[in-house]
Amino acid sequence: DAKYGHLKELPNPSNLKLVKAELLDYNSIYSAVEGCSGVFHVASPVPSASVSNPEAKAEVIEPAVGGTLNVLKACVEAKVKRVVFVSSGTAVSMNPSWPKDQVMDETCWSDKDYCRSIQNWYRLSKTEAEGRAFEFAEANGLDFVSVCPTFILGPILQPAVNASSLVLLRLLKEGHDSTGNQCRTMVDVRDVAEALLLAYENAETLGRYICAAHMISTQEMVEILKGLYPNYKYPESTLISLWQLTLEWGGCWLEPRIFMSVVDQCGLQLHHGSREGGAEFPKVAETWMELPSSARNACGLCGKLQKGWNLGLILRRHNAISTAAR
Repeated sequence: DAKYGHLKELPNPSNLKLVKAELLDYNSIYSAVEGCSGVFHVASPVPSASVSNPEAKAEVIEPAVGGTLNVLKACVEAKVKRVVFVSSGTAVSMNPSWPKDQVMDETCWSDKDYCRSIQNWYRLSKTEAEGRAFEFAEANGLDFVSVCPTFILGPILQPAVNASSLVLLRLLKEGHDSTGNQCRTMVDVRDVAEALLLAYENAETLGRYICAAHMISTQEMVEILKGLYPNYKYPESTLISLWQLTLEWGGCWLEPRIFMSVVDQCGLQLHHGSREGGAEFPKVAETWMELPSSARNACGLCGKLQKGWNLGLILRRHNAISTAAR
């Protein structure tokens, strides 16, 4: 109850069945998906900042890649009709060789060798897992759709903070004099949940979709938090990071370039299948007004997608679901 009690507050909780499973335990995964017509695979390990090279494979890469393949194999055996996979914008954006004048869209993949060279195991794991998933799905005739959300923020239902919300907590609590002025492409967790369900329900969806809404810098994040919670000590200055300089992209992070691909390539495709003929992302302020108050009172780590929003939408629209939990 301490970890999953909030799921009982979702609509139609009697239609929700929790099944214990481990990503690398195939039998437990099969038990979770057996009898399901659709599967949403959202689980992926988020490494600690200190994970070393020898540990990365066991802690991050094997669960991400091997776990994903276990899920897909189980879906084939259980004759699941469609699988929706939650990848990440980080599987798109980490490619320093991408032409400077070319917009990043769904055809762009992060450079795995570059991810290894900078020891960014999370980006490597997401890129490898998504690539292997597409290969497996094609080889086995599995109906497979991938959604690549960028930096996910929004209200938290569970009593623990997820990895992306820790970015805000650090700005609120750590009291540094300065911080790197990274640009992030953010998206509200409720829109990610809606995008996942649209990807499942719309028979026309195919392949890969970037899910993003707004571009925001660390400095802008600080200013918003100051307005909401003025009594905290915030960084007084923002700095260009060494990573930003070494990319030699004219002082621009890679991730902000996703924003243009969303406008030019992905936005209309992603929301084309909604019942209203299109969906609009909320304004940045709507996301932020609800997030800090729930995040600042929580502690610990949880999954990437704030647990509950996607389940809540599915429970409203479908009869029953089974969800795997550790």
